[in-house]
Amino acid sequence: IKRFLNTSSTIDYVCELKMDGLAIELVYDDGRLTLASTRGDGTTGEVVTHNIKTIKSIPLILKGESLPNHIEIRGEVFMNIKDFINLNERRLRADEPIFSNPRNATAGTIRQLDSSVSASRKMDIFFYGMGEISNLTAKSHMEFLKMVSTWGFKTNPNTKPCHNLEEVITFYHKIQRERDHLPYEIDGIVVK
Repeated sequence: IKRFLNTSSTIDYVCELKMDGLAIELVYDDGRLTLASTRGDGTTGEVVTHNIKTIKSIPLILKGESLPNHIEIRGEVFMNIKDFINLNERRLRADEPIFSNPRNATAGTIRQLDSSVSASRKMDIFFYGMGEISNLTAKSHMEFLKMVSTWGFKTNPNTKPCHNLEEVITFYHKIQRERDHLPYEIDGIVVK
């Protein structure tokens, strides 16, 4: 990274958990949710606004000051392991096929045509990135995460700023030890 940036300065990193869920992009205009879509094939996603609105941790209207006129924000919708187990138990009692893992349950739920089905299943989201944004004032990724959390976007409390690679590796080992005790599934960590 230092070679690419042609610098000898210290590089700060942000470590985040790589959630095992469904990537979503939300669009807000004048502080109101106007569109939600899946990543799809990377170019064209599915519009899932009607189901996203059923997730309690997703703000329909942003709060706070200095809101952007337009923001595209990215997050990962997921299902806690406990809620996934409860969902499969209900499906078994109803003689319905069970989901193989929380990610599949989440993806299937978000793609439902009937939003009442989505509303009946507990899902959550952590926001981690942005697309287009008007009047961006954050100067770092950590500053961006703090800023959007004041607007009502839920970010992962396990996110860690690291001031060197040794801190990144320490965080990695910490998460490796704690991974099986997290209330949700992860694929690993992301270093930004």
